[in-house]
Amino acid sequence: MALQCGIVGLPNVGKSTLFNCLSNAKAQSANFPFCTIEPNLGVITVPDPRLNKLTELVQPQNVVPTTVEIVDIAGLVKGASKGEGLGNKFLGNIRTTDAILHVLRCFEDDNIVHVDGSIDPIRDKEVIDAELQLKDLETVEARMQKVKKAAQTGDKDAVKQMTFYSRLVAYLEQGKSARGLELEEFEEPLMQEMQLLTSKPILYVCNVDEASVVSGNAHVDRVKAVAEEEGAGVLVLGAAIEADIAELEDPEEREMFLADLGLDEPGVAKLIRAAYALLDLQTYFTAGVKEVRAWTIRRGYTAPQAAGVIHTDFEKGFIRAEVIKYEDFVSLGSELAVKESGKLSVEGKEYEVQDGDIMHFRFNV
Repeated sequence: MALQCGIVGLPNVGKSTLFNCLSNAKAQSANFPFCTIEPNLGVITVPDPRLNKLTELVQPQNVVPTTVEIVDIAGLVKGASKGEGLGNKFLGNIRTTDAILHVLRCFEDDNIVHVDGSIDPIRDKEVIDAELQLKDLETVEARMQKVKKAAQTGDKDAVKQMTFYSRLVAYLEQGKSARGLELEEFEEPLMQEMQLLTSKPILYVCNVDEASVVSGNAHVDRVKAVAEEEGAGVLVLGAAIEADIAELEDPEEREMFLADLGLDEPGVAKLIRAAYALLDLQTYFTAGVKEVRAWTIRRGYTAPQAAGVIHTDFEKGFIRAEVIKYEDFVSLGSELAVKESGKLSVEGKEYEVQDGDIMHFRFNV
């Protein structure tokens, strides 16, 4: 399931340093704008202690974790919506992603220049918001032109569409992002068709210094207040610290380093899980002696849809799913023990798969 989160932000906020920590793909990281010219794609393993526990219990020959795709997109500058800097390319790259990780600089460091000369994450956020909103306005206005004639002739569908587009334009012109607009049922597909940049779910990533990784700072507090108004999430981490952690190959050294900082795990592990959740994804497992595997599905998938992620034949010929709850498997220790205790359930086509389900599919082609 190739869904992507795009990492965006102004130049020199720590995007590429963070991407390097997330992925083995090494984006160039340098103290100047536009060091990331082409979007860098990283396919990144999602940390999941449940997979580790199942592996410990089953002792399989092979283990396959789930993954998420992260794209590092070139730094944006004011005027990008009009083609300034790498604007059009940058905005086009965002359009192809499914969610946005917006990195904001929340640390002071005279050795790392800021494109606007001072540290103000809210101003930085508003610069990018404005560019995305301006581009979205162009998109919506172009769509309005397409249905304008039909609406003038009294076509009911065209009139409804024009009403929606006009409402959306007014909303964007207030400096608001499309994701915050409440939609009626018929408006939802219209919004999806346009792939608006500001309609994508977003997580703000506050890049802080070492002293602020645990408790944050005044910059982070301001970001949290604004994000709360939007209904968006905030994650705090230090990209420079994450780079140091990534270089430690010895697990004990890494744990000691984290403990000294007051952290229980690397910030990138939290970020990867947050990206996974932002994409509205969840995990189910298959567990056997040959392989324990985590599978990625959209939240709300039915059993046949989940089976189709393994192979389309599984979905076409779906008969039933045998489901074990993760907690039952762990507490009882094996599939056999679960069956003997009567905890294995047999589910049909309407069953909505839950995060952490351990599943076995019966099918016929």
